[in-house]
Order: sequence, then structure tokens, then C-alpha cells
Amino acid sequence: MNTYIKRFRDIGIADVPVVGGKNASLGEMFSKLSSKGIVVPDGFATTAAAFEEFLVHNGLRPVLHEMMQQLDRKGFSNLAATGEKARAAILQGEFSEKFQTALLQAYKVLCRDEYMTVAVRSSATAEDLPGASFAGQHESYLNINGEAALLLAVKKCYASLFTNRAIKYREDNGFQYEKIALSVGVQKMVRSDKGSAGVGFTLEPESGFRDIVHLSGVWGLGENIVQGTVTPDEYFVFKPTLALGKNAIIQKKLGAKTMTMIYGQDDKCPVVNIDTPKEKQEQFVLSDEEITTLAKWAMQIEAHYQTPMDIEWAKDGITGELFIIQARPETVHSKKDPLLVKEYRLLGKGETLTKGEAIGSKLATGIARVLQSPKDAGKLLAGEIVVTDLTSPDWDPVLKNAAAIITNKGGRTSHASIVAREIGVPAVVGCGDATTTIKDGTVITVSCCEGKTGFVYKGKLKFTETLLDFTSIKSPEQPK
Repeated sequence: MNTYIKRFRDIGIADVPVVGGKNASLGEMFSKLSSKGIVVPDGFATTAAAFEEFLVHNGLRPVLHEMMQQLDRKGFSNLAATGEKARAAILQGEFSEKFQTALLQAYKVLCRDEYMTVAVRSSATAEDLPGASFAGQHESYLNINGEAALLLAVKKCYASLFTNRAIKYREDNGFQYEKIALSVGVQKMVRSDKGSAGVGFTLEPESGFRDIVHLSGVWGLGENIVQGTVTPDEYFVFKPTLALGKNAIIQKKLGAKTMTMIYGQDDKCPVVNIDTPKEKQEQFVLSDEEITTLAKWAMQIEAHYQTPMDIEWAKDGITGELFIIQARPETVHSKKDPLLVKEYRLLGKGETLTKGEAIGSKLATGIARVLQSPKDAGKLLAGEIVVTDLTSPDWDPVLKNAAAIITNKGGRTSHASIVAREIGVPAVVGCGDATTTIKDGTVITVSCCEGKTGFVYKGKLKFTETLLDFTSIKSPEQPK
């Protein structure tokens, strides 16, 4: 369209430097996979050049450089203050007339002259690359309607390059902020507030087993899964059977789904969480036919990208249509050497304090630190175990220091679970009562080596850790 805007239909995976990983992937699917029946909501992306122009137009480069020079890179004591100042500077900036005109014109074309609600999502130029996943670091805004709301949401996305967690993530991973630009994806909203939404993996997220498609879902917007606010339904589909065109659903697990995120009534409160009616809590959010459709799409997306994928889906509650709203390469198991395995074994058991879903197969002992919010980060010493209600991306700088993670809420695809896998620590999620049964400052043992259920035991229990090396095992020769 121009130097500022690219439509999804004109974007491919090679456009990561222009529109970031998230938007490049959306464009790739929209332009290459729609013909195979995979439905992706239409949209457009602002370019890295537009972001750079915004910084230059407002003289922000030297201002941001000076702020980042003042960052305490050892103890990060001024991280919150630095981030707040950087975000405020960006929010005070103004768009050039050319960019604003191009942005609003693209919105008008997308909406066909009748303004509709859109999702406005951040996509960094290094985002979702193998080994450099920025997933969850920058902000997204849902249920955005009208020109003024769109302009503000885009600016907020730009400012989110300097959320506390994004700054810390870049420092931890050696990314220079000057080399990262922010693209913004503007996509038609699926009315999943009246339907359902969720995530999918083209492998089993715990073991990395490649022959499974794992889907999870909740009523309403999918943010409740990511935040771990609720325990979702889970569905397991066996790929080889699916490829034969047969019924391939091998397990369905009903989640509590106690909350439903829906659209709010005004711009100040675009989304709200309400209690899910009891009868809906006891219903699966997807039919067997819908589970099969999503699993087939997941396999097609994996085949297209030639790597295991992490997918987000949504179902429109008005039309009943299913959509894929995001896909990125899976970043945990695809980087592991499957021939090197650490095995943990408890040598004795103590008093069980709580239990939940085991994330990973490791074991850890340490001091329990019960935290109410990321603002309690100063209470956690390196090697201690975080115990909390649930986590969100704002917790990322805190969790990097944890030896293990325990939450009351959430499932295998919640934020706490994803972070635990990425940093390689055990987690027990969905305990329900962890923050009341575990006392702050006590020594505990977190065990994820006993199967799908994770246990938290009182005291420091003895265990063994064995490295199993299967690299020397050769597969038997095939008969000629």
C-alpha cells in the first residue's frame, strides 16, 4: 500500500524485518493457506519504517538513548522508573500527518467504510524468531472501535516496547533496543466473546511428543488461558490417525472455565471478566467436529512452516465460524536434544501440602516465597520458589530468579507453564489452594517427576538426578 502500511494479503514470512514475526506469520497464513481452507481474519500491519519515522518525527531517539543509559543493569533497581519515563515520552509523541492518513485509510478499507471492532497487536521485528521469541513482552488491545481509539492503541503498542518486562527481556537476552522496531497488526475481531477461544500446539507441550495435536479452550476471549485465570478444556488428537481421515480424538478433559472474558461497554473498559454460568462450565467449548477441524489446520500449518507450531484459535459465537488468529514456531522442545534426558527420582516422600498439574519432569527444593503481585519482586531471592495465585507477562522479570513456580490457577498452556518450560524449572499449576497451604518462608520440595500430577511436599526431601545419554544408541538396520 505504501511505506507505512502493508495488507496481510501482501505480507509473507520473509517480511519479518518489515512487520515483525507475528504479523509476518499472519500475512503468510492469510496469503498462502487461505486456499487450503484455513480461515484467518483479514487485517494490515504498520511497518518498521513507520515506527522509525515516529521516533524521528518526535525527536525520541536521543531521549530514549539517555534514559536507557541510566538503567541499572546489575540490580535493575530503577527498571520500573525507567520504563515509565520511556513509555510516557512515546505516549506524548504525535503521528506525522502522512502516517496518520495512511493508517486511518487502511482502517477504512478494512472496515469497508463502516467502522468495526479490531484487535491491535504489537509485533517486534525480532519477535517469534527461533531462539528469540518476544511472545507476551509487548501489549495487545482488543475491541478497539473508531479512529481515535485506533490511533491511541497504536501509540500504546509503540510505548509497550518499554514495558518493564520487555526491557528486562532484552537485557537478559542481549538484544539492543535500538535494533528492534515495533510493527502493529490491526485485525478484524472475531466475536469469540460470544463464542470461545484457545491455543494449540502441534506437539504434546510437556513431553514434546510429535504425534499429538494438543488443543485447549475457554469460553469468551482467549486471554484467560494466556493469563492462567481459568483452567481450560484440553483435547488430545493423534496425528497418524487424523492423517488417515479417522476419528483421532484420544482424550478430552473438561476444565473449570470459571470466568468468561467478554467485550466491555466503553473505551475505558474494552474487556471485562464475568462468572461463567454453571451449565457452561460443565460443557465442552468445542464439538468433536470442531476439534478435528482445528487439529487438521494445525497439521497443515506445521507442514507449511516445517517446524512444530504454537497456534491461537477463536470461534465466532455469532456465525459459528472457526479462525486461526496467530501462529508462531514452538520454542521449547524444538531446541532440545531429545537424546539427552535428565531423570529425577525422589528417595522418600513427606507431608503433601498441595498438588496440581505437573509442568516438566524436574524436581526442586527451596524456600517458598508467597507473592501477591510482581511488585513483590524484591522479596524473592535467587533460588527461592514462587508461590502465587496466577502469573502474567508482568511477572517475567520475577520468575527468572525462581527455582520453581507454584500457582493456584491455570493449566498446561497458562503463562506460568510456558515460562517454566522456557527457563527450565518445574512448575505445579492449578493447585487451587497453594497460597493458603504453603507458608511463606518455609522449605518445600516441588516434584514433577511422578507423572502428570505435580506434588508440593513439606521440607527438603532427598532425590537423585541422572543424565541419560542415548546418543550412542543406533537404530536397527532395516531389512534389505
